[in-house]
Amino acid sequence: MSSLQRAMLLMSLVVIAFLLPTATFAQTPATLSVSGLVKAPHSFTLAELQKMPWTTVDASFQTEHGPRHGTWLGVSLWTLLDQSGGLAAPEKESLRHWLVVTGRDGYEVVLSVGEIDPAVGHAVAVVAWSADGKPFDPAQGPRLILPGDRKGGRDVRDVVSIEVK
Repeated sequence: MSSLQRAMLLMSLVVIAFLLPTATFAQTPATLSVSGLVKAPHSFTLAELQKMPWTTVDASFQTEHGPRHGTWLGVSLWTLLDQSGGLAAPEKESLRHWLVVTGRDGYEVVLSVGEIDPAVGHAVAVVAWSADGKPFDPAQGPRLILPGDRKGGRDVRDVVSIEVK
């Protein structure tokens, strides 16, 4: 194989590597997986999320583009943990655990289990599928909203996974 043929083959592989994930992703509905220290790890589709008890929250927070205010509709993060069988750890040890919420772009944030546990911190954390009455694009994942945060740094777009550690 000549060096020109190798270069052409390499170029073809690079093009395929960039185009294939995009084409495949556009055809598959977004899912959100809950894994780690839960009794029944599960991947949820948007339709499954929308069948769960939902909540509406108003939130105002500062972003890098200025202040943002909105009303989000979704399911509480605690409900998602319940729908995944609950924590696979003794209740008295739940305060020692945390969640890693990851967006499609690799952005990750961490929340303590205690802060969202209704029996302890009771902070609201919502996995939203709609903002201000407008549903998100179905090809995208839901968004984590923390209405108690002053800055939007822990809000995650296109959430694809929640791992309990």
